[in-house]
Amino acid sequence: MTLIGFLVLLVIAAICGSIGQSLAGYDLGGCLVSIVVGFIGAYLGMWLAGKFGLPEIFAVNIEGKAFPIIWAIIGSAIFTLIMALLRRAISGRRL
Repeated sequence: MTLIGFLVLLVIAAICGSIGQSLAGYDLGGCLVSIVVGFIGAYLGMWLAGKFGLPEIFAVNIEGKAFPIIWAIIGSAIFTLIMALLRRAISGRRL
């Protein structure tokens, strides 16, 4: 993968992570955290889609590697909700 392809992948992951955090209504951090949340969301979303036999919806191909936009957003929202619940449980705050 070239540097440009990798940078494009990072930007797409950041956007997906930000949208997922917005849908969940909880912000885990800044831009770098959004990138990480986007990548984790892509893996989580594709894993869930595979478990339930759902098709790949709107994947962007970057240098031959597919990045599932919709599943990344859904996975990011789920991951953000899980992290928010864990953070609140650890700190003892109510929902």
